[in-house]
Amino acid sequence: MKICVAQTRPFKGDIQKNIDSHLRLINIAVSYGADIIVFPELSLTGYEPGLAESLATNQDDKILDNFQGISNDNKITIGVGMPTNSSSGILISMIIFQPHQPKQTYSKQYLHEDEFPYFINGQGQVFLTMDNIKIAPAICYESLLPEHSANASKNGAAIYIASVAKSASGVEKAFKHFPEVANKYAMTVLMANAVGPCDNFESAGKTSIWNSKGLFLGQLNDTHEGILIIDTETEEVTEEII
Repeated sequence: MKICVAQTRPFKGDIQKNIDSHLRLINIAVSYGADIIVFPELSLTGYEPGLAESLATNQDDKILDNFQGISNDNKITIGVGMPTNSSSGILISMIIFQPHQPKQTYSKQYLHEDEFPYFINGQGQVFLTMDNIKIAPAICYESLLPEHSANASKNGAAIYIASVAKSASGVEKAFKHFPEVANKYAMTVLMANAVGPCDNFESAGKTSIWNSKGLFLGQLNDTHEGILIIDTETEEVTEEII
């Protein structure tokens, strides 16, 4: 199986422009035969908590239909970041499109304290099963909490994909934490980060992959958009910068 994480430079609050950039990266991933591509946290709006209420939608919004079509046509699973509405408040979510399957939404279960004025906690973990391999998505802050990765492992996940919007200091913490998670639970760990302005900080890129022994396999830079792909059978890593 080929798993891809994308690195984007979001257009603040401009969903259509961000969709266009996502489609460009998805097409590159398809050309490499990727089976799944996951984007950074809130990738379709940029990580902009102050704008989330006005931009929030749900998985059935027509503006997202292109993702399902591409998923169906190319047999690729796509995970994009989007604020979503619920009856209780706004969620930080990953909307997941799978070939000829119902859409799913995974919402961040553990929020950072800075996020509480804008968002509420999601409920329940979503798992994807591809080629008999279980994949657990995680969204930024919660991916650094031991209980989140422990639950993923307890439920049989072999792949852990963190969709994040991290500053340089956040990336530094991730680089200490993720190899330990990978080694402890024998899970391949991937991190998809953004680059450029996000809220009140700069997202620092360095989208990366570690194998199930915690060994570092590959990384994008801290300035450009691109994709990083791992072949889970060979552990060969491919990168494409745009």
